Amino acid sequence: MTDLATMDFHPQPQAGEARPWAFPAPERGTLDNGMTVLRCHRPGQQVVAVEVLLDAPLDAEPAGLDGVATIMTRAFSEGTDKHSAEEFAAELERCGATLDSHADHPGVRLSLEVPVSRLAKALGLLADALRAPAFADSEIERLVANRLDEIPHETANPGRRAAKELSKQLFPADSRMSRPRQGTEETVEGIDSAAVRAFYERHVRPATATAVVVGDLTGVDLDAVLGDTLGAWTSSPAKPRPVPSVTADDTGRVIIVDRPGSVQTQLLIGRVGADRHDRVWPAQVLGTYCLGGTLTSRLDRVLREEKGYTYGVRAFGQVLRSAPDGSGTAMLAVSGSVDTPNTGPALDDLWTVLRTLAAEGLTDAERDVAVQNLVGVAPLKFETAAAVASTLADQVEQYLPDDYQSTLYRQLAATGTVEATVAAVSAFPVDRLVTVLVGDAAAIEEPVRALGIGEVTVVPAE
Repeated sequence: MTDLATMDFHPQPQAGEARPWAFPAPERGTLDNGMTVLRCHRPGQQVVAVEVLLDAPLDAEPAGLDGVATIMTRAFSEGTDKHSAEEFAAELERCGATLDSHADHPGVRLSLEVPVSRLAKALGLLADALRAPAFADSEIERLVANRLDEIPHETANPGRRAAKELSKQLFPADSRMSRPRQGTEETVEGIDSAAVRAFYERHVRPATATAVVVGDLTGVDLDAVLGDTLGAWTSSPAKPRPVPSVTADDTGRVIIVDRPGSVQTQLLIGRVGADRHDRVWPAQVLGTYCLGGTLTSRLDRVLREEKGYTYGVRAFGQVLRSAPDGSGTAMLAVSGSVDTPNTGPALDDLWTVLRTLAAEGLTDAERDVAVQNLVGVAPLKFETAAAVASTLADQVEQYLPDDYQSTLYRQLAATGTVEATVAAVSAFPVDRLVTVLVGDAAAIEEPVRALGIGEVTVVPAE
């Protein structure tokens, strides 16, 4: 048995001096083909994250072909002039890489993650996909069929159905924002390989693209790697494309999407707001978080903790499309679900929370907790290369400066309680909210009408 008296103990580690944290600053450059590159060296991040942004927004889709951007985006990983779809997938797997992509209102984005030791190989595959996608008839037909299979499932999902209805209600029918991002059955059915290639040739080119590369780049000659891969992609110059203005109607009203027999009601209450260039954005972020950003926010304290109506209600702001002159649009919304019998009481209490907020304001304690949660968690939130790359890509997509995230955190910390209150009240005025309820109209229509929160219209679930 060891005599503890004779044991040598190592000295207790002492805490080091706290170092200030700032969002990583990228270096900017341009490839010979005009592609913009943001690089960010993150020591220790052996899995490199690459984001490629293409200037192919949804409003550029041809009339009657909503969804062609989505099909094109999915087809990038379905074969090139060098590899069939199966071979391309196998090559990615050999690299230990993942490639995801999606199309949204601002444009198309491809996201690659790969061990740094295989970066050159994976970037070569990504460059091939962008430079010479196969767009084979059989693959496009399969992707169209898959998309058509998804649509009924989305319609059956209460949350997706509510989002679809809110967009339809807020924006005019001729606005792309009023229609499903990935198209409808009618528009997707008309998509073929010729339509996909035409959209690609018109909008996808390196001169209007941006690549973001984040990870441990020690010993990597990134200039050479990019020059041999993404830099080898060439195409014709881009033609200027007008950006349509955005209008919206947030007149206070209620739309019930009827789902007979539903035991729950899905709530989505929203309106449009300013984009991230607006001076109010930091205060709006803070005020919205106090209202419904977490389990301890006002909406949850009332609807979840006190009344037991729901498992959770959230308030949030989401950029739909940004613009350098600040003329972009964001969605401001409250979402959640409640049991059918309590739909009326839950909405009544939700409106009471909003009215109380306008009358009495936020408390300093609420503001302090929100700042601590939003700012204090930042070092953990951006611990991975993928999180940093995604946020840098967001900033590019929204025409924001590279130091925007660091500036935002400073602004959040400097925002006072009164300023946050004013922003939250302005974001969610009780008389300018479009309320979408997906549930049993026979059970909830009359209680909702009795609240007087707006004209009530019932529409079928489809």
